[in-house]
Amino acid sequence: MKIDNVKLKQPYSSLDIYHSNTDEPLPAIVILPGGSHNKIMERDSERVALTFATHAWQAFVVRYPVVEHRNYQAAKVAVAQAFDYIVAHAGELAVDVNRLGIIGFSAGGQLAAAYSNRPDTHAKFVALGYPVIQPTIDERMQVMTENVATLVNDKTPATFMWGSNKDELTPFVDHLQVYADALAKYNVPFELHQFSTGGHGMALANKYTGIVNFNRVDEHMGKWFPLFLDWLKELQLI
Repeated sequence: MKIDNVKLKQPYSSLDIYHSNTDEPLPAIVILPGGSHNKIMERDSERVALTFATHAWQAFVVRYPVVEHRNYQAAKVAVAQAFDYIVAHAGELAVDVNRLGIIGFSAGGQLAAAYSNRPDTHAKFVALGYPVIQPTIDERMQVMTENVATLVNDKTPATFMWGSNKDELTPFVDHLQVYADALAKYNVPFELHQFSTGGHGMALANKYTGIVNFNRVDEHMGKWFPLFLDWLKELQLI
């Protein structure tokens, strides 16, 4: 597999491109890792991208500004620029733009939700893993964000979400429940899995991501990935 990195116009931002060697346009996923705007977590980035690639997807990881360059609005711009680049180069990247989605983890989930609700979004479907929805941890992340649930509208793409009852950083009632209520209000198709096991920052929750995640593995919570693929097929989104 060839892995490239292209710089985006937004400073301190770039796009990792995981090329599946094919001439056939494939479904594609844009991955927004978590890390509280302090780092780009490997567990949410390259290991997730490679896992999608093994299922015949084109995968991309957005490296938005973090650490001393952290800025929520700048990160949103980076995400939009990444999608614009992918769509503009869809032919050479072998991407089917009608099967192009976004997935975000934790702080990346907030960015994914924000992008998906733009009137000019290119995302056809959305996945949010233990996402930040309201600005309840802005002080911890040292950024000023927004309540992305207020952005939901009747054009919001179908959304798949999951989290854990043991998540103390983004508890269900303050985040996933708020977003699910907004989706339901606008009749947006969605599926929500709130696992009794696991926790925040579990990524794929298997040994592959556990290796770089303090050996945190939870087979039950790890079922989100096949459930997500099944959901996409059920809705004929891929």
